[in-house]
Amino acid sequence: MPQKKTPYFELRSGAVDTLHFVVKTPQLDTLRTELAQRFEATPEFFAGDTVAIDVRRLAGDERVAVPALAEMLSEFRMKPIGVVANTEQTDWAVVDGLPRLDSHERRMSRAPRDSEAPAEGAEAVAAPGQAATVSAPVVPEAAAVPSTIIDKPLRSGQQVYAKGDLIILDLVSYGAEVIAEGNIHIYAPLRGRALAGVKGKLDARIFCTCLEPELISIAGIYRTGEYALPPDVQGRSVQVRLVDDKLIFEPLGLK
Repeated sequence: MPQKKTPYFELRSGAVDTLHFVVKTPQLDTLRTELAQRFEATPEFFAGDTVAIDVRRLAGDERVAVPALAEMLSEFRMKPIGVVANTEQTDWAVVDGLPRLDSHERRMSRAPRDSEAPAEGAEAVAAPGQAATVSAPVVPEAAAVPSTIIDKPLRSGQQVYAKGDLIILDLVSYGAEVIAEGNIHIYAPLRGRALAGVKGKLDARIFCTCLEPELISIAGIYRTGEYALPPDVQGRSVQVRLVDDKLIFEPLGLK
């Protein structure tokens, strides 16, 4: 019998745009420590965001306590909505209240060709924490988003968020934060925090004419100002990009 149409609701297939919390260790204490360090500088960054707990990166004999992990993520103001798991993980990973989700995530990064190898003297910097990575699943390509341009200094406590590229024409002070889903261009000193590719855009880059950051991040891979930058990029014109989940700092040679 054909279903009668109703003006009050519809059931349609679709894809949900949500972050993946990619688990790389079953040790909850380690995850808690890394989460605390990650969000100490930006405690509101993922507040209220839905996440899928992705356990596919665990080794075959490793298991994480999913209910306890979900509760931990809630403490950091994230909202777990389900679990992404391989077939052989389903018996322990899928629990009451957190259904199994299908994911067709596609990593945007690729191995660099010879012509794209880091410039001589560039430094490859691994992220201080590698226990877990927050990444975004692939969704259909959206229409191009216009760049956001800021032509005034950003003071401590101020934050700017751009859905596309973000262009800053003045100082980003200590305690200020600039966030973009695309690239970030700063034609002035960066002394605060800059986070590019925040929805998982692994090929995002950060360009700055004077790099002195408190924190710099691309697609969740980050480095804080606690770790001194090498002299050839500290306070210089620099581009920052990701290669194999490592931040690469390259002098731009601008005068």
